[in-house]
Amino acid sequence: MPASRQPAVPGGTTLDNLGVRLHDDTATLRVWSQNASSIELVTFDETDLDWVTDQVALERQPGGVWEVTTQLLQPGTRYAIRVGGPHGPGNTFNPETLLLDPYARGLAQGDGYEEWRSVVIVDGFDWGASKKPQVPLDQTVIYEAHLKGMTKRHPDVPPALHGTYAGLAHPAMIEYFQSLGVTSIELLPVHAFVPEPRLLERGLTNYWGYNTLNFFTPHAAYATDEARKEGPEAILTEFKGMVRLLHEAGLEVILDVVYNHTSEEGIGGPRSSLRGIDNASYYRQQPDGVYIDTTGVGNTLNTAMDAGARLVLDSLRYWADEMQIDGFRFDLAAALGRDASHEYTPEHPLLLAIRDDPALQDVKLIAEPWDVGLGGWQTGNFTAGWHEWNDRYRDRVRNFWLSDIDYARRASAPVGIGGFATRLAGSSNTFSEDRGPLASVNFVTAHDGFTLRDLVSYDVKHNEANGEDNRDGADMNRAFNHGIEGPTNDPAIKATRRKAMRNLLGTLLLSAGIPMLTAGDETGRTQRGNNNAYAQDSALTWLSWEHEDWQEDLRAHVQALTRLRRENPALRPSRYARAGEHTPNASVMDWYNQDGETMEQSHWTDPGNRTLQYVAASTPVDEQFNRILLIVHGIEAPIDVTLPDKVEGATRFVSLWSSADERPSATAETFAPGDVLPTPGTSMRLFRVE
Repeated sequence: MPASRQPAVPGGTTLDNLGVRLHDDTATLRVWSQNASSIELVTFDETDLDWVTDQVALERQPGGVWEVTTQLLQPGTRYAIRVGGPHGPGNTFNPETLLLDPYARGLAQGDGYEEWRSVVIVDGFDWGASKKPQVPLDQTVIYEAHLKGMTKRHPDVPPALHGTYAGLAHPAMIEYFQSLGVTSIELLPVHAFVPEPRLLERGLTNYWGYNTLNFFTPHAAYATDEARKEGPEAILTEFKGMVRLLHEAGLEVILDVVYNHTSEEGIGGPRSSLRGIDNASYYRQQPDGVYIDTTGVGNTLNTAMDAGARLVLDSLRYWADEMQIDGFRFDLAAALGRDASHEYTPEHPLLLAIRDDPALQDVKLIAEPWDVGLGGWQTGNFTAGWHEWNDRYRDRVRNFWLSDIDYARRASAPVGIGGFATRLAGSSNTFSEDRGPLASVNFVTAHDGFTLRDLVSYDVKHNEANGEDNRDGADMNRAFNHGIEGPTNDPAIKATRRKAMRNLLGTLLLSAGIPMLTAGDETGRTQRGNNNAYAQDSALTWLSWEHEDWQEDLRAHVQALTRLRRENPALRPSRYARAGEHTPNASVMDWYNQDGETMEQSHWTDPGNRTLQYVAASTPVDEQFNRILLIVHGIEAPIDVTLPDKVEGATRFVSLWSSADERPSATAETFAPGDVLPTPGTSMRLFRVE
C-alpha cells in the first residue's frame, strides 16, 4: 500500500491490545475508561456464574487504559469487570455492576436476562486450503439471508442442524446457493445480540438481531445444541467451520454489522458493558447527559471519540482475519460518520480508516447510507472504496413497475421512462464518475419491508402480529396489490402478480451495479403483508421449502438471470462510459424507442412513452467483447416494437430471456434488425447482439 494510503487509525498505539491477551502462563487484561476511578477484574466458577472465585484491581495507565497481568485469566475462564467512578452528568458508574469486557471473544449466560459473563478464548482454527473467494465486484450477486430462517424448515438439512451455522454450510444449502447463481451470502446480524425487554414482555423476540450485546462474539443461539453444551470455543469452531465450507464452495460470507448502537438502549436501559465502563465517552450525548439518538433505539456509539472508533475498527479486523469474513454491510452507516458536532462527514477518520486499513483491503464495504438523525440521508455521499445500498434505485424500480401501473389504471402513467433508465444504467446521477456503477448495491426488497411477493399482493402493511396496533413499519411502500388486497384465487390477478415479480427480478439482475437478492424472493415467499417482521421468529419468517409449480418457475427465472448476468459482461460494467472516449470496463449504451429510432430528449420525460430499447456494448479488458439488447415496456397495453436497424455490425438478435414467459424458454429465437416484435404489456426481453 502506498504511504499516502496508510490509514489514520483512531486511537494510535494507546488503545492497542485491549481485552485479554494470553502469554506464557498468564494473561493481560486491558480496558479503556477515561473517567473511571477504579476497575476490578472478577472471575467466576465455570459452572456457577454467580460464584465469584477471585478478584483483582486493574491499574491505570497513560491514556485512560487500565491494565492487569494475572494468572487468574486462563483459557475458558469466566470473568467480568466492575467499574467505579464519579457521579455527574453523563456518568453512570456503579462499582457493584458486573460488566462485559467489550473485547471479549466469548460469552456465557447465566439464568437472568443480564447475567452474562465474558470468557477467555484461544484463537486459532485449521483453515486447511480454504481461502477467501474474492469474487470480483462486477460478478458479485449478493443474497441477503437470515441465518436461522434459511434452514429452520429445510427437509434435506438434518433436524439437529436446523437454524444453525453448521446448517447453513450443509451440502444441501451449498448446492442451493450454487444452483441459484449467487456469489455472496450476506447474513443478518450474527454478533451476539439480545432481545429488548419490551419485546419479551409481549411474548416476542428480536429475530433480526439488530441489538448487539458484543462486537466480537458469534451469537450462541445459532450454534448447534452440541456446540453450545461444549461452550464458547465450540461455538467459534462451528462458525469458522461454516465459513470454511462456504469458501471451499466459492461462496463469500458478508456480515450485516450493527456498530451504530448497542443493546444498552437509552438511559435506564440495561447496563451490560459500555454504559457502565464510561458512558460519557462511549455514547453521544448533550452536556447534561441526555443522549443524542440518531439510530432510533435509544443510544448512538460515539465514533468521534478514539475509543469508540477503535472498538469498531478492532472488531472489523478480528472478523476479517480470525473469522475470515469477506465483507461487511454497515447498518445505519451514517451514524458512524458523524463528527464531534454530530454532523455527518464522508471524510470521517473512522470511515477512512476502515477503507484504508491494510487488514481490510480484501473485504467488501457496504454502507446503509443513512440514519434517523438530522442530515442522516447520505445516499451517494460516501467516499471511493465504499459501496452503498441504493434506496433511490429501489424506489424508482418499484414506482415504474408497481405504483405507476396502479396510477395508470385510474388515469395515465405519471412519468416517463427516463428516471428508470438512469437506474438501469448504473445510477450515474447518484454516484460520482470515480466511483462508478459498482458503488451502487441495487435492491428491490430487503429484510426490512415487504417481501417481493407481498410487494405485488398488498397495498398497505399488515403488522398487527407485532403488537403495536399496526403503527410500526413503513407506510410508504410503493406497492401494488393488482386489484385485490392479499391472497386471491383470481387467475388473472395471480398471473399479473407473477409477471410483476419477474419484471422486478429481471430489472434487478440486469441492471448495472451490484445486485442484492433477498432470501426467499426467488420462490415468492410471503410474510402475509407484514413489512416489519423483526420480532417474528416463526413460520412467518422462516423460509418454506414446499413450493408450488409457479414458485419453482420463478426460481428458474432467477437462475437464468444470474447465469445471463455472468455470461454477458455488457450487463455488469465497472465504470461509466464517456461519450466519444474509450473507457475500459465500461458499457457503451445506445438508446432506442419502440420504433427502433434513437431516443430523443423529449422521449425521456414524456409520460406517454414508457417503452425503450437499449444496446449495451462492453469495452473489455479480460473478457470477450459482448453486446446485449434489452427491451423494457412499462404499460399494460401490448405494443409492437421494431428492433433497431442502426446498431453497427449487428446482423441478428438472439433471444435470451423474457419476463412474459411463465418459465424461461429453452428456445433461443433469432430476429433480424428491423423485425417487428409483438410485445406483451409490462414486460422485458433480453437479446444477445451478434
